[in-house]
Amino acid sequence: MSRSRTRVATASVALAMLLLSACGSQLAPGDVVAAGGTTGGGGVVVGADGQPVVTGDDGMPVTTGTDPGTTSGGDTSGGDTGSDSGPGPQDGSDPGPEEGPDGPPVKAGSCDGFKNGPGITDTTITIGNSSDISGPVPGLFESAQDATKAFVAYFNKSNPDGICGRTLVLKNYDSRTDDPTDQRNHVDACENVFAMVGSMSAFDSGGAAVTEECGLPDLRSAGVTGARQKCATCFGAQSTIAGEVNNVVADHVLKNFPDAAQNAASLYINAGAAAENGQLQPKAMTKRGMRFTVVRGIEVSEFNYAPYVQQLKDEGVGYVQITGAIPQFVRLAQAMTQQGYDPDVFMIDPTAYEPDFISQGGKDVEGVTIYMNFVPFEEASSSPETKLYLDWLQATKPGATPDFFGVFSWSAARLFVETAAKLGGDLNRASLVDAIRKTDNWTANGLHAPQRVGPKHTGECFRLIQVKGGKFVPLGSTKYTCNGITTVS
Repeated sequence: MSRSRTRVATASVALAMLLLSACGSQLAPGDVVAAGGTTGGGGVVVGADGQPVVTGDDGMPVTTGTDPGTTSGGDTSGGDTGSDSGPGPQDGSDPGPEEGPDGPPVKAGSCDGFKNGPGITDTTITIGNSSDISGPVPGLFESAQDATKAFVAYFNKSNPDGICGRTLVLKNYDSRTDDPTDQRNHVDACENVFAMVGSMSAFDSGGAAVTEECGLPDLRSAGVTGARQKCATCFGAQSTIAGEVNNVVADHVLKNFPDAAQNAASLYINAGAAAENGQLQPKAMTKRGMRFTVVRGIEVSEFNYAPYVQQLKDEGVGYVQITGAIPQFVRLAQAMTQQGYDPDVFMIDPTAYEPDFISQGGKDVEGVTIYMNFVPFEEASSSPETKLYLDWLQATKPGATPDFFGVFSWSAARLFVETAAKLGGDLNRASLVDAIRKTDNWTANGLHAPQRVGPKHTGECFRLIQVKGGKFVPLGSTKYTCNGITTVS
């Protein structure tokens, strides 16, 4: 069999849970605090430079561009918890956040009739971000918060007039991988921020109800739980709905590996959303014309993958996919090498698109293929928006690693400012939500494949990359393929 390992895993709705599973966490949402976590507070207000902003008794910023001052809520854990050391931007220089590259100016509507409201003063518009920074997996979605902060810095520099004369201010919250904390953060946000932007949490259902009840716009990197996806004022820049499966991967296998398509295997980590998606995906791919002879769960605590590989060999499986995270992807690849098993196709989702996958997997992951719905960072020279994200991420947090979740948090921030600016004097929470509901085929200036943000349907377009020579390289066209969706339950 060829070493063309093409791998399918899970829709991003499950990815947060998979990362927790990969680290051995079996905590229920309510167990996080009891296991040593802490509850969330009022968040931290930061300016474009990532530093705390002076706030008044009402938690609103007193002014911008001042020296670091007090924070609302007294909770400093929600701020920038990462290191500010490391390499600078891609050109080798080390600009501060006020010296990054400019992008295209945001088109604005008339500001006639503009009124202040929750999170809006005469000089600022405060947005919030609630992402998992602490918890069982420290820094789980810190990249989402980093990307949002980077966009705020970029926007304030590139658009000195702001939105109707108001500068963006970001209030960071730590959701701590915990439903009750997510709820508390959004209770605070209802009163103190205009909209939530770029958030990413493994347990995001806690604040879903209160977010909808107070009419708080919530433009997330992605919605993970059903409660958040159903929230009427909540939207994911990456539009993913459980049970809606993109057809691109199945069609790729059916066309290029017809024999493997009729003897396929889906392995999944037997925990949370991983188990659900590990079974839903083969159902959809079967409807598309594939045939799965092995659909099997793997316990989180299992480290010996040899029996699973032996079953694949005994069944003569030619296509393998696994729903999990990088440690499990690598573990299975290593077991395959050890047993001399080389399927035609071994497919993985975009969570594998990280340096750690190659550094941990080495030669065992050579030939693995990954499906993608955003521009690979290696191709940033052909995508101005990708380059903006990468450059401003380094400008605001030197040494930060860009990733899948950061891409869509940047996208959420882009969607927010473009929509808010166009509304101009008509901007309020209700008008923003209404405008987002009408947003379809959103690409964030070509940063990623079209996403059905407003209608809330899974995006239909993917492309493929492959590991060759220890690098991620395109497989086939660098353009997206869009083959529709198969729905299963």
